[in-house]
Amino acid sequence: MKSPARRMSDSRRRSGEHASFDEVDRQILDLLQERDRPVAVLAEEVGLSQTPCWRRVRRLEEAGVIRGRVALVDHKRAGVPMIIFIGITAPRHEISWLNHFRELIETIPEVVEAYRLTGSTDYIMKVMVPDIEAFDQVYKAMIERLEFSQINSSIAMEELKFTTAVPTTYLTPPVVEPEGEAG
Repeated sequence: MKSPARRMSDSRRRSGEHASFDEVDRQILDLLQERDRPVAVLAEEVGLSQTPCWRRVRRLEEAGVIRGRVALVDHKRAGVPMIIFIGITAPRHEISWLNHFRELIETIPEVVEAYRLTGSTDYIMKVMVPDIEAFDQVYKAMIERLEFSQINSSIAMEELKFTTAVPTTYLTPPVVEPEGEAG
């Protein structure tokens, strides 16, 4: 039977929390974040043969570093050009309220991102809608189902930067053991 510390270590390894990655792993991630591509093309771009490249991609997936592969949809061409950020202050800080809030936002497809924050605003959400009338419907659906202390909405006027790419410079480098100490 594994000790609790050993079980925690195993789960961290699977989650990628303490897994180590090298420069080739970073290159693979950077290229895949730019656009998906066949393993043969990816392998050529990072200077590996296909099988080792595929193994590295699988290891990144198994470590949870790569969570999935999706198509990036242009929100304007998909008919939802308006982006609204909603700051929410909860009426009370209780787990039951938080759970109801989570359930609520899961049922509203226009809510594309949501975060719990520190500071005077408790939560922030990113909402995509076609127009102000659709936003009003989202707003009414929210206040109909849950009590809020305060809701502040800000309409994005211009997108200055948008990326789904995560910085890879903070990946843990591989541990290099001094010569003669490998066991």
